[in-house]
Amino acid sequence: MNRIALSSAGALTALLLSAAIPANAAGCHLGANGHEIKAIVHLQFDNVHLRRDNPNVPSDLEQMPSLLHFLEDNGTLLTNHHTPLISHTAVDFVTTLTGVYGEKFGWGVGNSFGFFDTNGNPHTTSSFAYWTDQVNEGTPATPLNVPQMVDNRGKVHPAPWVPFTRQGCDVGAFAVANIELENTGVTNTQNNPGTDIGTVFGVGSSEAIESDKDAAAPDQKTQNIPVADFEGITIHCALTSKLCSDPNTKARPDVLNDEPGGYNNFLALYGNKYVAPAINHGNTFVLDLDGNHVADETGNDGFPGFDPTPSQTLGYAAQMLEAGVAVVYLDIADAHDNHHFPGAPNATNDGTFGPGEADYVFQLKAYEKAFGQFFDRLQKHGFTKENTLFLVTADENDHFAGNVARALPQGCDGVQTPCTYPVGAKGEVDADLHRVYATEFNNTTSFRVHSDDAPTVYITGNPTGQTDTTTRTLEQQAGQMIGFDPAVGTNGADNHVAQALADHAEERLLHMLSHDRARDPNFTLFGNPDYFLFATGSTKPCTPQNDAASCFVQGRDFAWNHGDFQAEITHTWVGMVGPGVRKLGRTGDIFTDHTDLRPTILSLAHLKDDYAHDGRVVFEILKKEALPDALRDDQDLLHRLAEAYKQINAPLGTLGFKTLTGISTRALNGDATTYAALEDKIADITNRRNQIAGRMIDLLEGAAFEGKEINEDEAGSLIHQAQELLEEID
Repeated sequence: MNRIALSSAGALTALLLSAAIPANAAGCHLGANGHEIKAIVHLQFDNVHLRRDNPNVPSDLEQMPSLLHFLEDNGTLLTNHHTPLISHTAVDFVTTLTGVYGEKFGWGVGNSFGFFDTNGNPHTTSSFAYWTDQVNEGTPATPLNVPQMVDNRGKVHPAPWVPFTRQGCDVGAFAVANIELENTGVTNTQNNPGTDIGTVFGVGSSEAIESDKDAAAPDQKTQNIPVADFEGITIHCALTSKLCSDPNTKARPDVLNDEPGGYNNFLALYGNKYVAPAINHGNTFVLDLDGNHVADETGNDGFPGFDPTPSQTLGYAAQMLEAGVAVVYLDIADAHDNHHFPGAPNATNDGTFGPGEADYVFQLKAYEKAFGQFFDRLQKHGFTKENTLFLVTADENDHFAGNVARALPQGCDGVQTPCTYPVGAKGEVDADLHRVYATEFNNTTSFRVHSDDAPTVYITGNPTGQTDTTTRTLEQQAGQMIGFDPAVGTNGADNHVAQALADHAEERLLHMLSHDRARDPNFTLFGNPDYFLFATGSTKPCTPQNDAASCFVQGRDFAWNHGDFQAEITHTWVGMVGPGVRKLGRTGDIFTDHTDLRPTILSLAHLKDDYAHDGRVVFEILKKEALPDALRDDQDLLHRLAEAYKQINAPLGTLGFKTLTGISTRALNGDATTYAALEDKIADITNRRNQIAGRMIDLLEGAAFEGKEINEDEAGSLIHQAQELLEEID
């Protein structure tokens, strides 16, 4: 990352100026009496681990003691925390932002999702798009525009910043999925939402003209300007915000036409071009924590890309907070990919590192330094654990596609003795599913996939139904498919490509199917997590024919896979510190997932959404006096109700995990009779689950946000019904 250094005198001047900025959020009131919240810092890492990937090597968080100790010593660090399915960056971020699973915001698949156009042809589009963007699910000649974030009403899902801005609080975002501009495209195309600039500024606006002109420039630096200027950074302003009221800031309407109750006259600042001057005294830049301009790799001031360093993210966040932005949503990149930190050992030219490699450890030292600087800076500006709510989590964990037992020298710990990984011991295994089907089964069916180690399959013509032979053949062959993993070194049963299979019945139980039926994948292949599977359209058999190993190739440029269902991917962590949060330290006693974070934050802030959550308030980690009255009494019953709810409703709860790995996988591998019987069984379980879980969350949401007392008899009956359902699938 090229950074433009600021002189020491300049850094000091900027710091003094930032300290003098008056808060603009005088009308922003969050939290209960005695537990008032001055600010909220919501940070979601891209794959930073609490667990150890190599038992000898300290984990990511263990190598960031400033952050780890802050969470453990001052609040609660939940270690029995989970992602939705599939477990992938875009889905995980938006689930955390909304408190609902993908079925309710339009896609439960991954960083891209598929859809069938009105002619039955499959397409894929990026999941990363601005909140109000549209997807053309028709044809270029006859468009059919559907909201990217389509909810169960068929409208744009309510936006996560709205309760805060309505309360008079500005909301800032840096590199977080879909609440700031994600693309600099102006016009919509069949396979790319690409409408961010056109949506916000207008197709004929100066910003749109700049984006088109600069994108076509001959030099890379100029081509990057639209990204640096407009992507990845936003402030959604309250009606009384001073940041958006200054005409020099060029705030734009914050348009949410589908928002329940209306959302009129609100403004927002989109991109560093307009945010930086508003929060940094008219300057076109913001400094990172080391006094450098936050800039892209070619030196353009502004957004550095969606893999920001901790110094960049936390520096920008601090500047927002000091300027009076009360709520900041943040993302920081993983530490295991090569982000080319200045001074790194660069022991290899790999694009990724294994646990304990020198460059990995070096990068984590920069993470540790940044968090120490961040907490010191916030303390100096009056943001402390007594008045600021901190929530820190990871979108998902990654599976290390490698063999830590082959790390050299044996017993290396990374910190004192760096680890290295010989050829074959590190790297995901790539395979083209079209060629695998052609090679192993002589099957040349046309389909598209969301490329992943858990690809979702969209078959041309969208054949569905229990008796469709095209879909059933692909599903059965997926269960029989054999790969080859050099890190393991065997070719046989241990290298079955599919470790679980799901089609519509199980996808619905796992909350993967949205209101928009055109986006339903025919089936999902949850694969061996060492594999990365894609589909090019080529049906040329691998050589030699019928040899599985010939289709599977290991590369060393990437070695960390997610998107799948395995525990090392889906089992993650979350820490909370601040007003109303109990000091419980590290605990694994409570099952939570990403949907629970939104309602917990809103409960502490004394706000509510205009829709029902799938998650529940994690009241067990909150002080009683910070809870609504209905959540203070008989917490043992409430805990049992909440735990039973999560076990039957969360995709990684007992019901979801067992139906996926047991019933659904058996069904798709089975003959017609077995398949039909088990699919009907899943549908029955889903219907009964929905009835029980729906009433459970009504009780929990009513107690948390509407002041309704829990009916003890009804709660006890629902807990019993949930237990019976779980015993039945056993």
